[in-house]
Amino acid sequence: MAELMKGKRGLVMGVANERSIAWGIASALAAEGAELAFSYQGEAFGKRVEPLAASVGSSFLVDVDVNDDASLDTAFGRLKAEWGRMDFLVHAIAYSDKNELTGRFINTSRENFKNSLAISCFSFIDVARRASELMPEGGSLITLTYGGSNRVTPNYNVMGVAKAALESTVRYLANDLGPQRVRVNAISPGPMKTLAGAAIGGARATFRHTEANAPLRANATLEAIGGTAVYLASDYGACTTGEIVRVDGGYHVLGMPQAQNL
Repeated sequence: MAELMKGKRGLVMGVANERSIAWGIASALAAEGAELAFSYQGEAFGKRVEPLAASVGSSFLVDVDVNDDASLDTAFGRLKAEWGRMDFLVHAIAYSDKNELTGRFINTSRENFKNSLAISCFSFIDVARRASELMPEGGSLITLTYGGSNRVTPNYNVMGVAKAALESTVRYLANDLGPQRVRVNAISPGPMKTLAGAAIGGARATFRHTEANAPLRANATLEAIGGTAVYLASDYGACTTGEIVRVDGGYHVLGMPQAQNL
């Protein structure tokens, strides 16, 4: 490897297991020499993350509840105490009640709407504020979105609205933090066979459809997403900010399915 990330430190938030997009990103960053810390929420997830972190040489784990200011303050206080500064942050956190990720969007409940937006969007603002304070020489903030933010995807429902808000947040944060040389971008993969993706109604059919119709006739891989994150977090991404970088086999360019699939 070229060690593009050698000497750089960052926090990866949202690893659930070895099939997580966040883990694909973490693996790629570590392979390029990055020093990583990982967040998790609760003991059960901590037990899953610990061996994965160890496999890339990290024992720096912090328990974080993004709905709790005190929890966030404690986590970033520890990052400051142990590292002093950081160079990048990966935010791969989203949530919605899986019972509302099927059927019609119009049936979204008030409580789940608020909770989905708070965890899937506002949490990025919250961690960006804290992380940017630890980036005196600039840095990179990366979050994850999906094409259901701007094109209706059956069953994606309130998460489409949350991701639309997140993408707008990326642009506003990019403008706010640009003078500090902190870059803010989102990666937008196609459907993935992950724990989070499995919660969405019709996930398997969506995966098969995009694979059959994307120009590359393939869905994204963890390796491709990880490589994109390396670009955004490394010095090669020094002039890229406010972007939604699609890693979906080109599916987003289509206006209808391929002729043989009509």
